[in-house]
Amino acid sequence: MLGPDDLAARTARAVTAATAAGRGLGLRVDEPRVLYDVFSVIVHLAPSPVVVRVPTVLPGSVRSSPERQIAQQRAELAVAGWLADHGHPVVPPSPLVPREPVVREGFSMTMWQYVDAVNDTEPDWSRRCASTARLHAALRDYDGDGLGFLTQFETYIPGALRELERHPDLLGAADVDRAQREWADIAPVLTSRAAFEAAFPAADIQPIHGDAPFHNVIVTAAGEYWSDFELVTLGAVESDLALVGPEGRAAYDAAAADIGGRPLDDGVLAVMESAALLASVACLAMAPQLPMLVDALAPTVEQWRSRAAR
Repeated sequence: MLGPDDLAARTARAVTAATAAGRGLGLRVDEPRVLYDVFSVIVHLAPSPVVVRVPTVLPGSVRSSPERQIAQQRAELAVAGWLADHGHPVVPPSPLVPREPVVREGFSMTMWQYVDAVNDTEPDWSRRCASTARLHAALRDYDGDGLGFLTQFETYIPGALRELERHPDLLGAADVDRAQREWADIAPVLTSRAAFEAAFPAADIQPIHGDAPFHNVIVTAAGEYWSDFELVTLGAVESDLALVGPEGRAAYDAAAADIGGRPLDDGVLAVMESAALLASVACLAMAPQLPMLVDALAPTVEQWRSRAAR
């Protein structure tokens, strides 16, 4: 496990890399400041209106394949940029630099337009789920170029479960065995588009956010903006609504009906919720890089255990 000094040093290296990358692209950077620091260090290159996302906590499959990370970042920039270009409320890539990942000092990073966020202490989850239906409607027009199929699950789950075999302090052997059996059960339809479409013929495949878009919203005085398309992929819309609950589902279905979308499918949602819980459990493999995950994921792990026992 990394200690506090290690984490602080990693953050400092990320800020240094982001600053150097920005200056290398001609940006003025006088006072870089960290806006957020969990899986990525988010750095505002003040006074330039540019925010850099520097991923620092990564699954083993990404750490071992920088090309995979860069390809996904290109997809993220392309999709968010396309949404912005078509007038949708999204935090866009910075217009001051090329829409390309920047590799500097061992980090691959992306650059975004700075937006002035306001405190949002009580999110309206129903409104955000309705907004997710509008996001899906917008993404249906994107051609899907460069996107794989449900890549967020294959990227995170199988390799992480193998890593957890070596860390019984993070997840016991019986839990790891059960998680691997669950993955073996659902992997056939989550790793093959053809198998998925054969199992769920009514679930149209389209570009989706990939990571609970109702959580990844930045609130400003001018309104809410979709953000954080790091896991953008092709898939069924149900993947973006996993574990949202009945009120959120009802809000999504009502908004989808108003704009010609389909309601969420029970069978697809059940598979996606199993996958979402399993992915959260698999995130424990990154706890050595980010020790706070042990406590942060404890409620989700218990939810998974309870669900698996039923």
